[in-house]
Amino acid sequence: MSFQITNVNELREEIARLKGVESQQSTALAARFNSPSAIFSTISSLFSGKDDGTKHPGLFNQDLLGLISRVVLPVTLNKTLFKHSNFIVKTLVGLISQKASNYISEDAVGGIWTKVKGIFNKAVSAKTPKRKPEPNKGSLPQVPPPIVI
Repeated sequence: MSFQITNVNELREEIARLKGVESQQSTALAARFNSPSAIFSTISSLFSGKDDGTKHPGLFNQDLLGLISRVVLPVTLNKTLFKHSNFIVKTLVGLISQKASNYISEDAVGGIWTKVKGIFNKAVSAKTPKRKPEPNKGSLPQVPPPIVI
């Protein structure tokens, strides 16, 4: 409210204004739910992704890994890290992991996998010492060819 109500007449005017707003909003809400197709489109809009250019797909537009992570991530966290927590903490973990599963995709996991593989290959190649070639014991020594003038 942008102003304070100081007398009874202003209060009555504000009540009349709010009743008008209520009737407009109820008409708009009734129009949104007036047919089965309107109800279905309203429910499907809850699950659809945003069209503002961000990469946050809806429930049905995710890849397989994203859909699996929506179930596996909260169950795993609640069974391991939050095993003896109360239901409020487990509910919060479920909600947060649902939001986090939007960021999990096959591309993200593939990128992390290649980084881990690269670090592992560097660690393995650093541990293996570089061997010098052994001289052949039964053959002639390695002598450069003679220079012909």
